[in-house]
Amino acid sequence: MSSSPQRAEPTGFTVPDDLDEITRHPKAPAPGEPIRRHNPHCFGCGEDSPRGMHIVVHAAEGFEVTAQFKVEQWMEGGPGVIHGGLLSTAFDEVMGTIPGLFGPGAVTGHLEVDFLKPIPVGRTLYLTGRLLGKQRRKIYSEAIAHLGDPDQPVARGYALFIVIDARTHFADHLENSALGDDYKDRLRRP
Repeated sequence: MSSSPQRAEPTGFTVPDDLDEITRHPKAPAPGEPIRRHNPHCFGCGEDSPRGMHIVVHAAEGFEVTAQFKVEQWMEGGPGVIHGGLLSTAFDEVMGTIPGLFGPGAVTGHLEVDFLKPIPVGRTLYLTGRLLGKQRRKIYSEAIAHLGDPDQPVARGYALFIVIDARTHFADHLENSALGDDYKDRLRRP
């Protein structure tokens, strides 16, 4: 039995060989610029979420993104370390911004996280996400989390996102949203 919980490949999905060719969207944020938040009430990134993580993701070169946040006391799961669900949320948020670099709106279809080392409360967690490829409506990505040294990851994430039409995908759920009526009306328009 190995003493290291690390593994080289994700188990929940396989990136296909016949990937679509993609180009960065001309309106994508430049490297270093923040990526526009998709919902002001989103628990992961929303500035209006009263109990949210308020993660700000920045565009990087090519099809990469970065983010960082301080692991605060309220994020504690096990004694003195981040809750695994909040780490999963951070990965979902970071990788979920990648489709915006080339255009389509997408939602999470699969999320897999490898928890490699405890992440202490009080530390800054750095995340880097990158596109692995796109095939029709499927977008494959990965991310690492570290405490300051990218060569020493404390967690890895892998995700599959599915391209959607936001107007039809969320149509049945708008009335449950904290979004204002003007925003809801924009989503209802054809």
